Amino acid sequence: MLSDQREIGRERRQARVRKKVWGTDARPRLCVYRSLKHIYAQVISDEKGVTLVSASTLSKELKEKLKKMKGSEAAKEVGRWLAERCKERNITQIVFDRNGFLYHGQVKALAEGARERGLIF
Repeated sequence: MLSDQREIGRERRQARVRKKVWGTDARPRLCVYRSLKHIYAQVISDEKGVTLVSASTLSKELKEKLKKMKGSEAAKEVGRWLAERCKERNITQIVFDRNGFLYHGQVKALAEGARERGLIF
């Protein structure tokens, strides 16, 4: 019962944020999803409905590097790696979509990691 209420609350927050946040080709949306074990992020162009760049703690390129890291450390590294891939595709400005998750802990660490490598929110 509690998990149902938690999911309903997250869905409400997600809908509230999604009304205002829209990714264009010039400024795509960085969408974050956090599960109990992993964190996922993808840069999306809502105009075309296409994922431009994606990264997670399960990515082949990051898996070895993240073996010893947990939680916020791993999320920060995912944000840094994602920002590097965005730079390769000439994406410098994005809109941050926290996807109904509170902006602290791993979600905040991912955003800070992306900012460190030059993404502008």
